[in-house]
Amino acid sequence: MDTYPFQISGPALYLIMFIKDILKAEADNSEVCVSGWVRTKRDMKNLVFIEVNDGSCFAGIQCTFDKGPGLDAATETGLSRLTAGASVTVRGRIVPSPASGQRLEVAATELALVGEADAETYPLQKKRHSLEFLREIAHLRARTNTFGAVARVRGRMAFAVNRFFEERGFFLVHTPIITANDAEGAGAMFQVTTLDLAALAGSSSPPDWSRDFFARHCYLTVSGQLEAETYAMALSRVYTFGPTFRAENSNTARHLAEFWMIEPEIAFAELPDLMTLAEDFLKYIFADTLEKSADDLNFFDLRVQKGLVENLQALIKSKFTHITYTDAVNELQKSKEDFDFKPVWGSDLQTEHEKYLTEKVAGGPVIVTDYPKDIKAFYMKLNDDDKTVRAMDVLVPRLGEIIGGSQREDNLQKLEKRMTELGMNSKDYSWYLDLRRYGAVPHSGFGLGFERLVQYVTGMANIRDVIPYPRAAGQADF
Repeated sequence: MDTYPFQISGPALYLIMFIKDILKAEADNSEVCVSGWVRTKRDMKNLVFIEVNDGSCFAGIQCTFDKGPGLDAATETGLSRLTAGASVTVRGRIVPSPASGQRLEVAATELALVGEADAETYPLQKKRHSLEFLREIAHLRARTNTFGAVARVRGRMAFAVNRFFEERGFFLVHTPIITANDAEGAGAMFQVTTLDLAALAGSSSPPDWSRDFFARHCYLTVSGQLEAETYAMALSRVYTFGPTFRAENSNTARHLAEFWMIEPEIAFAELPDLMTLAEDFLKYIFADTLEKSADDLNFFDLRVQKGLVENLQALIKSKFTHITYTDAVNELQKSKEDFDFKPVWGSDLQTEHEKYLTEKVAGGPVIVTDYPKDIKAFYMKLNDDDKTVRAMDVLVPRLGEIIGGSQREDNLQKLEKRMTELGMNSKDYSWYLDLRRYGAVPHSGFGLGFERLVQYVTGMANIRDVIPYPRAAGQADF
């Protein structure tokens, strides 16, 4: 491009500094090279001010051009064609800034207009856009303050997740995305097939799955838990961190069809061990994010959820309250709250119940244990009462349930009996039952939707705004 006068490829690439590093530097007149996208441009009589953001941090940096005779022709041309959204590379010196609200700026001497942006059609012209509008341009929304901050926080949290488990002796296991098993028993699964769907639609006969690619009925996974258990029985401590899929036709702010799950599985561990791990995990992730994403979290505190940072700090310092499901239902029933759903023993706790328990009963995070077996999955270990299972849900203020887990049933006969009660074909799970036949041990694990965790940390109201490209009912545009 004729407006791109200096080379930045090859070794020169490393001359470019991230804005996050420049903003920490001294205003000592040292030379820098900045690349990024233009947020704003102000053209005055003798000066041109542009704000450049490269995504490395929340803030951009102001680059100031003196319109004097020192500018070369290519820089002058680039400045004249420059608009919001354009990509640039700027050279200059770091100097103190006379403007309020910024410690330093770049006294720029050269500009390369790398990629232009049509001012008539670029959709991010205004300072503020609705989140609904930005979902329609998911390929550009990361350039905004809000979604740039979400992306940085999400990335750092993902790194912290892996570091937490690595420091505690866990091994990452990549479990399959395509499966023949329904781990949750919910039935809301996406089918995977290469059969001719048009021919099937016109046929009165059921599909012959033996002719399909995998020679059987297969789905996209709803959980990597069952496969992770097999590796826990060999490596002791493992975890999965990958995409999962639910074909639940719910068009709400809480549902996604594709989302990421964190699922640790621990051998030689019972429910109390799992509760300790869950509490440690949340506190670790929150503390790490507060430390490493302070600027982004301050933005969310100011613009999205007032008191967000203070609430996270309080949770880190708090001790999680432990309460059984039965006692929790009793607390709800004796309350004077006008719940939309009446709390009844044997029914799932609703979000309104979970918020009441955290915000009114405990005044902080709560771990509810020992749920009725009839509302929990087949693999959870039965208690001696034969009515409840060693399950747990971790509840946090504002959100409700954030983690669900259990001690797994390690008794072969009890597990087979439970599967029979639920009408499950034990032959389909023979490999899973083998874990109880050969060297069975007490073991436990939990599942945590990563997007729900990011949502809690950022205060974002809609879960579709904390994943780069949301997949939901009727939405797969990008």
